[in-house]
Amino acid sequence: MEQQNGITVFFGRARTRIVFETFVKGGHVADSLVERPIPGVRIVEPRPMTREEFERVHDPAYVAAVIAGDPADLAWSNGRGWDEGLFESVAISNGAVRDAALEAYRTRGNSGALSSGLHHAKYEHGEGWCTFNGLVAAALAVLDAGGTRVLILDLDAHCGGGTAQLIEGRDGIEQVDVSVNRYDWYADTANARLAIATGANYLEVVERELARIADPSSIDLLIFNAGMDPHERATGAAGITTEVIAERERMVYAWAWAHQIPVAFTLAGGYLSGGATMDELVDLHRITIATAAAVN
Repeated sequence: MEQQNGITVFFGRARTRIVFETFVKGGHVADSLVERPIPGVRIVEPRPMTREEFERVHDPAYVAAVIAGDPADLAWSNGRGWDEGLFESVAISNGAVRDAALEAYRTRGNSGALSSGLHHAKYEHGEGWCTFNGLVAAALAVLDAGGTRVLILDLDAHCGGGTAQLIEGRDGIEQVDVSVNRYDWYADTANARLAIATGANYLEVVERELARIADPSSIDLLIFNAGMDPHERATGAAGITTEVIAERERMVYAWAWAHQIPVAFTLAGGYLSGGATMDELVDLHRITIATAAAVN
């Protein structure tokens, strides 16, 4: 990897009136980067993802429902509802993931997106506060740009069943998934591998799963779904503290650096219902950003 002058983080404000915690949180993280800058981190507005890009990943009938709000069972299937600003909002947040992936692939450095609500979305419907799966769309964009192997590392608390469904049988995209909650569980496929960890063995399982990745030097890009919801105060597992999360991020970026793999991160999960304040969640996500910038 070439040494880069800082990292680019992609973010655009949501246009929907629906209170998606995943949208709101990104704005707080972005504000923190203005108020308390991390050296070398710059925020850039993303290009919205297009309808055609979504239709490469999802059923066109589902994409049409999200745009129009009809039929309601599809338009509302993300679990949070629909309004006329929803499609524009998810186009911006998913576009941020795609732009971060392309930036990291192009520069051979690290990048990121302040986006959440991605990995549960299935081909024909949304699920678990996820409308569209920008992880898969971003991976496809990198393959279009000349990449041959994209790895999605999903360290959200919950299983990435949507991603696993959408990449099954697709050449060039694979997933390694370490979860602490069995929501959206899936059986291993040729493209996706899932491990369930506990608070007691979390770092050990992450380290083991990284070590099991075959031929890492052939990976063109790592898309890191860097959820903070494994944290014990963000709806995760007892024993996963801020120090554990910081060590997890160090471990991931050290592994990627050792194999010369650029990384594009997303925020993924992390919720107030676990007892954390918004300031605590922001500081957890800032660990990922600071680690990405420090090793770039």
